[in-house]
Formats: sequence, structure tokens, C-alpha cells
Amino acid sequence: MRLPRDVSGRDLADALALLGYRVTRQTGSHLRLTTTQHGEHHITIPVHHSLRTGTLAAIVKDVAEHFEINREEVIKRLFTDT
Repeated sequence: MRLPRDVSGRDLADALALLGYRVTRQTGSHLRLTTTQHGEHHITIPVHHSLRTGTLAAIVKDVAEHFEINREEVIKRLFTDT
């Protein structure tokens, strides 16, 4: 499954709320999100209008590793309207 294009940092933060992430702080143009589901995990995402594909891929990979699910499942949960 392909990563979507033109995903902003705020859109990604909103989507990650579905997996239990919440914004714990903001420093400049970066958000720090934390979840306590499946153990504590922190990620930092830039608040840019459109995230680069590599940045989005790295964040998705990190989330997938934390929840011990595959990358495609994370993309499906975050970016499909089901």
C-alpha cells in the first residue's frame, strides 16, 4: 500500500490520535506525540504543510515497530475511511 501524498504534520497528528497518540509538547515547528498503549512511545513530527515521503515513511515504520504490526496495517488504520 502506498503512502498518501500531501499529508501535513497536523493531519498526521490527528490521524495518530486513532492509535492513542496525543500531543505532549511543541517546540518551534515540531510536535512531540506520546502514547501509552502497548507501552510508552514518543515520536516527533514536523508541522509542515506537506511532509516529505521519506519523513512520513520513517514515522509510519516507527509506529509499526512499536505496535508490532506491519507497515501496511498502520497506513490502512491512519489513512483509510473505513
